[in-house]
Amino acid sequence: MASHDEIECWLTDMDGVLVHENRAIPGAPELLTQWREDGTPFLVLTNNSIFTPRDLSARLRASGIEVPEDRIWTSALATATFLKSQSPGGTAYVVGEAGILTAMHEAGFIMTESDPEYVVIGETRNYSFEAITKAIRLINNGARFISTNPDATGPSAEGPLPATGAINALITKATNREPYVVGKPNPMMFRSALNRIGAHSENTGMIGDRMDTDIVAGIEAGLHTVLVMSGISDQREIDRYPFRPSETVASVADLLRKPADG
Repeated sequence: MASHDEIECWLTDMDGVLVHENRAIPGAPELLTQWREDGTPFLVLTNNSIFTPRDLSARLRASGIEVPEDRIWTSALATATFLKSQSPGGTAYVVGEAGILTAMHEAGFIMTESDPEYVVIGETRNYSFEAITKAIRLINNGARFISTNPDATGPSAEGPLPATGAINALITKATNREPYVVGKPNPMMFRSALNRIGAHSENTGMIGDRMDTDIVAGIEAGLHTVLVMSGISDQREIDRYPFRPSETVASVADLLRKPADG
C-alpha cells in the first residue's frame, strides 16, 4: 500500500469531510483547488442517492466549495453502473428521487411496475406506503432486491430521519430477502469510482470521517485510508474497531501542501 507521498489520486467523502451542515470545513476549498491546479484526479463520494451530481455541485458551490459535477460519484451512479454491467438495457421498479431515477435512465434502464428484473430502493424524503407495498410484492414475485445504500438514518434540522437502510429493513422483514447494497461500505462503490477516473488502488487515497463505512471500505478496496476527526469520529470511536486507518488527521486542512514544500 502506498505511503501518503506516493498518492496520485484521491477519493473523498463529502459530509463531515468537506462540508458540515452546508458549510465548508476549513481547508476543504483550498485542498480541492490544490488538486485541480496539480491535475490530481479526484472524486467526491456520497451515499446520498437523492440528488444528481449537478444538484450536489450546486449545493457544494452554495457552501463555498467548487466541485464540477463530473467529479461527484454518488451511490445512485454506482448502483446504476453496477446494474448496467449485470443487465444492459434491463428493467427496474425504482423507489427514490431524481438522483437514482436519472442515473438509472442514463444507464439505459426501462422503468416498469410490470415484472421488473430489479427493485431498486434509493433514498427519498417521501416514502410512500403504496410504493413500498408494490416493491414487496414485486420482490416476492421474483424481482432482485437492490439498494443504493445501507444508512439507517439521515440528518435533518429537526433530528434524525429514517433513511434507505430503515426501508431496506422493512422490505426484508416483509419478504425475507436481503438487498444487495451497492453504496459504502461495499468496496464496489470505491472500485467503480476508481474506474471512473482511471485510477488504481495502489496509488489512491480515501478520505473519510466514518470508521464503519469510509475506512473499512477503503481498506477492503486496497486504498490508503485517511480518517479525519472533523465528522463523527473520536478516539473512543476508533478504538471500537479491529482495523485502523493508514493515517488520522484533525481535518482536511492537515492534508494541504505546506508552503515550505514549494
